[in-house]
Amino acid sequence: METVKSAILTNEDRLARYAKALGHPVRVSILKYLSSINACCAGSIFDQVPMAQSTVSQHLKELKKAGLIQGMIDPPRVHYCINRKNWDEARKLFSEFF
Repeated sequence: METVKSAILTNEDRLARYAKALGHPVRVSILKYLSSINACCAGSIFDQVPMAQSTVSQHLKELKKAGLIQGMIDPPRVHYCINRKNWDEARKLFSEFF
């Protein structure tokens, strides 16, 4: 029984992490943009979001920390894309929750 309880807490922790990352409209906007394309460099995201580059970078950091996006360094650029594995997991966890 303890294993099931631990698994539920783990799913709840992951769901809460994804929900927190989605809790800001700028992050939702970034995710919508990234989901509409395959990958892009950070500069393209900065062009899409009417905020200071440092602010957008902080939002990208939070999305990456939550595992919803991933970045690949290709000096001097960083290319971002949706982390499909975690994105699918988030969709599944939200679906089960609602």
